[in-house]
Amino acid sequence: MAQAGYLPSVWAARYFWSNLALADLRTRWRRSYLGALWSLLQPLGMTLLLTFVFSRIFGSELAQYAPYIFSGMITWEYVVSTISGGSLAFVQADAYIRQTRHPLAIYTLRTALTNIIIFGLASGGLVIWVLIAMPGNFGWPWLGALMIYPLLLAMGWSAATLLAYFATRFRDIPHALGLVLQALWFVSPVYFEPDVFRKAHLGALVDFNPIFHLLEIVRAPLLRGQWPHFSDYLWSVGTSLVFAVLAWQVGRRMEGRVIFYL
Repeated sequence: MAQAGYLPSVWAARYFWSNLALADLRTRWRRSYLGALWSLLQPLGMTLLLTFVFSRIFGSELAQYAPYIFSGMITWEYVVSTISGGSLAFVQADAYIRQTRHPLAIYTLRTALTNIIIFGLASGGLVIWVLIAMPGNFGWPWLGALMIYPLLLAMGWSAATLLAYFATRFRDIPHALGLVLQALWFVSPVYFEPDVFRKAHLGALVDFNPIFHLLEIVRAPLLRGQWPHFSDYLWSVGTSLVFAVLAWQVGRRMEGRVIFYL
């Protein structure tokens, strides 16, 4: 397929991949009494547990530390679910790939779209929590937090697509990803505040970490009532572009071979 017409081909198949994403959501909550509410209840339950423990360890106020953990948890869950699930997207779509000629990136887009919907449902709970616990933070800067949705979607889709090409050829990659993501969690301020790293002279793990900048786009407006720094957007957009270019280049060489690796 000509690369110049690749994105238009993805758009032309929008009814297909959007229905696949909706089917994934229906399967996820099938025969569940609470259904989509679990997208909020699961991170909320873990937040309460972790906040109780970490607030005592670090001496933080419960009301302010809880939304910090909650925001980190739902954002990190999106990253893990999209990258891990996306790496297997081509393998799991084996039947579709063999029978259709759709661009392969729609299968990782399916994963990213499903997870961004779940993230959106969970982030609604975060907004309600902050409005109740910290109503003084509400203001125009909250508009800056809306950019988290296209940024997460773009970054997750491009990273998942890049990994899916390699994981289809090398089946050990999805297993290794668990270790890599666990290591990334330890060097990212998902649950721990950035000062913890800086006091340990590990500030570079924060300042040059794309996860930190993604989290700041959410946390600065909601938790501090401030506009995110321009550098946070720059890092997030730049990381998305790097993954997108790499995925594009790898796709040019490997898309026609994927069928032989399945």
